[in-house]
Amino acid sequence: MDTQTWDALVTSMKNAYTADLAQGRAPRPVIMPLVRGELVGLIWLRPATTGEDAMTAIVELSNVAAAAGADEVVLAWDTQNVAAECGLPVIGPAPCLNLVHATKDGHVLHQLPCTHQPVDSSPEGADTAEPRWLPAPGPQPGGELAPPIQAALTYSFTPLDLDHPSPFGVTVLLMEDDGYAVHLTDAFTP
Repeated sequence: MDTQTWDALVTSMKNAYTADLAQGRAPRPVIMPLVRGELVGLIWLRPATTGEDAMTAIVELSNVAAAAGADEVVLAWDTQNVAAECGLPVIGPAPCLNLVHATKDGHVLHQLPCTHQPVDSSPEGADTAEPRWLPAPGPQPGGELAPPIQAALTYSFTPLDLDHPSPFGVTVLLMEDDGYAVHLTDAFTP
């Protein structure tokens, strides 16, 4: 992935994180598969119940990457949100927007720690906040990941065995039917 694409994905994820906090919601994990340096799209986590269902939902983010034959993926998540939703201990700084860039040969973890600054409550009564970004540690090759995040990366590079004329298209439709928000780029629309 070139630097321009990486910078655009980081900026996009920081903006999405900020928008979610402004709406009074926890940022949802999102995966961004790439094929030969081209972004396939963005797939956001489906609604999930706390515990095993949340872990399964995070792992299933890998399905579109696998169906597209991705050669790299970027996965973004909030440390506290994934730990709370999956019933796992917090790994790393919190709150923190994490982005991991992975290929089948390994991954590099990028952490963007922040504080959540409260802002006036929205008219709907939701508590809202905005991030105040703190100095980021350097990239961490092979950095420690929560188990469902690591599994999602692993399965992103495991080919799907689907007996269907359009495995990518059917995977996208099944993911959407399950409640995942799937936004594909024009080049990869089924």
